[in-house]
Amino acid sequence: MNRLRIGKQCLAISALTEGCSIRSTERMTGIHRDTIMRLMGRVGRACGRYMDETLRDLPCKKVQVDEIWTFVGKKQRHVRRDDNLAEVGDFWTWVALDADSRLVPAYAVGKRDHQMAHRFIADLSSRLTGRVQLSSDMLRLYIEAVEGYFSEVDYGQIVKTYETEPTGAGRYSPPHVTSVVKKSILGNPRLADISTSYVERQNLTMRMAVRRFTRLTNGFSKKVENLKAAVSLHFMHYNFVRIHGSLRVTPAMEAGVADRLWTVEDVVRLAR
Repeated sequence: MNRLRIGKQCLAISALTEGCSIRSTERMTGIHRDTIMRLMGRVGRACGRYMDETLRDLPCKKVQVDEIWTFVGKKQRHVRRDDNLAEVGDFWTWVALDADSRLVPAYAVGKRDHQMAHRFIADLSSRLTGRVQLSSDMLRLYIEAVEGYFSEVDYGQIVKTYETEPTGAGRYSPPHVTSVVKKSILGNPRLADISTSYVERQNLTMRMAVRRFTRLTNGFSKKVENLKAAVSLHFMHYNFVRIHGSLRVTPAMEAGVADRLWTVEDVVRLAR
């Protein structure tokens, strides 16, 4: 089977990791959109396998978790009774981030329900060593999952109250936070370290860097497997390729997972 030259593959993958859509990448590179989709799927799945094997026995001490929304095929309000709920509607990417290294040690794509909360927290706990301080928002699904899968944990939740969402010209601006309350849930968390600021900032990076998460566009995912591949590609690039502004190295280098700066070509070659 004929394949694109490695330089062309890197050009397409670089465009996708910088927030370009499939069609804009097609226009810039001259590669057919179907080829780009297959390339993204192949490289994304390889990235997922690599991180699953590599991100183990991590000494992360302060971990923040959060979820970021998108949808597949159609938004939840348009889902019909005869639709397969496992393939369309609202989907959430569950994200864990180490506050010290900014590494994303675990993530999962699925619904925002009891099953996904347990699957995500179980996977996160299996990758960490030692006692950890865990922070989340007030989503109650986390409490039972953390109790079930963490034997040594100091867990706290941060509860933010927002003003009423503005209408009119400012309707797309984020609402202002009016109050913040930090709660100790399990163990003895240090209140000053109960925060979701870093993981929320990563979510913003994700919205800017993955076209499928950009609001009010037609670049949303049509298939769940493509969403999962795009998410894996993003986190591989975020962890291993993209230099973090405040750290001056990649999160993987800061966490001791990588001893060098990866290139996009290194990422592409994972799938060869």
